[in-house]
Amino acid sequence: MTPVLEAAGLRRVFLGGDGEPIEVLSGVDLSVARGDFVAVMGASGAGKSTLLQILGALDAPTEGTVRLDGQAYDSLSEPELAALRNRQIGFVFQFHHLLREFSALENVMMPMLIAGRDETAARDRARTLLDAIGLRARLGHRPAQLSGGEQQRVAVARALAMDPVLVLADEPSGNLDYAHAEQLHDLFALLAREFETALVVVTHNRQLAGRADRILSMESGRLVPHPGWEAMPS
Repeated sequence: MTPVLEAAGLRRVFLGGDGEPIEVLSGVDLSVARGDFVAVMGASGAGKSTLLQILGALDAPTEGTVRLDGQAYDSLSEPELAALRNRQIGFVFQFHHLLREFSALENVMMPMLIAGRDETAARDRARTLLDAIGLRARLGHRPAQLSGGEQQRVAVARALAMDPVLVLADEPSGNLDYAHAEQLHDLFALLAREFETALVVVTHNRQLAGRADRILSMESGRLVPHPGWEAMPS
């Protein structure tokens, strides 16, 4: 399949407190097609979140290129990158970052309204997404009235609002109990198939990673196939 997301030769170097360079990414290559679910695992501090920020155009690599639907990030201006993030990439984080003064429906509508969509069309799209993830009865509820799992599902619906070609998730179930985490994992397993989006998830959770089409590990600043996954206990 034709890749939606292509990353080639990504290096990211930061300056440490002593002024010495610290290389976090050391030549990462990644290709993800529409409908492909990729899980990225690895030790804390290995560079997984840094990679996700670069893939999401939230940070720039020291070297290397990222292309989304054939468009190179380094060829875009800051306003163009902001538009790309809003229209073509959906983000889901460990903490849902919902707007507490707005209802679930309004939270999902927000990216569409920011992009200038008609309010009626935005409302219809938000209703459809919340219905699809089992929250039809929670449309008017504010985040404080929702469980942690429900709040994170609203965040997933919000990530899908603009029909993005790519969804990036950073430890999406890390703040949930087992039951709510499993419900969210089931939802992520459906995302790539039902919404035909490219999905890259950074996680420590074996159950979530086990639902992915591919499991990669961040080791020494590079992505490699996760070793011995089939032999690992659940």
